[in-house]
Amino acid sequence: MLPELERRHDVLAPALAGHAGGPPLDEVSDAAMADAVEAAMDEAGFRQAHLVGNSMGGYLALLLAARGRALSVVAFAPSGGWAAGDDAPRETHAFFTEMQGLVRAAAPHADAIMSSANGRRRATEHITVRYEHLPADLLAHQLVGAAACGSAAALIELARREGWHVDVERITCPLRIVWGMDDRILEWPRAAAGYRDRLPHADWVELDGVGHCPQLDVPLEAAQLILGFTDR
Repeated sequence: MLPELERRHDVLAPALAGHAGGPPLDEVSDAAMADAVEAAMDEAGFRQAHLVGNSMGGYLALLLAARGRALSVVAFAPSGGWAAGDDAPRETHAFFTEMQGLVRAAAPHADAIMSSANGRRRATEHITVRYEHLPADLLAHQLVGAAACGSAAALIELARREGWHVDVERITCPLRIVWGMDDRILEWPRAAAGYRDRLPHADWVELDGVGHCPQLDVPLEAAQLILGFTDR
């Protein structure tokens, strides 16, 4: 989506702390990851910005909005939205633990895997419905990056132990939440139930035939959902 967004905005796209390409995560916490994004914003001269994120990135965008750093938020399938008492998070944590082992085993063979349509489908089946338009080199880069997430195990354990919590009552900026109806990681509507109860004022967008990562599945539509919101 970056080329579409950069035509209208100055764009900062930092890698998250503890993830491949990002700063080290000395303290394993969601607050520390949000602190690192704030530091990147400060360095770039952004006191506030239109914040966009997917999954954990969407959760962090909400966390930063609660800190007053957002002009608006567009969150694609943000983490932390389960209803209280739901046991689905345990299944999700187990999924990520299993997948981390698989991507680390597959990463040395990333180019070979992405050289075939079947390999590209297998590599994207949990995050997209449509994959044919995604370049093989992008998917190989993504696989290697996922395998190099050094804080994955610690973050999964943190989520298992404490969960993700954001003080949504402190969010005062315009808010759009986008969810793919075919999300296989954070299943709609179950994984959004808590947010829907606590964020009734948000603009909720449901995307038919789209998976966990709309920015990969339908990049032009996803970009327009951002730009149409920031232009308000």
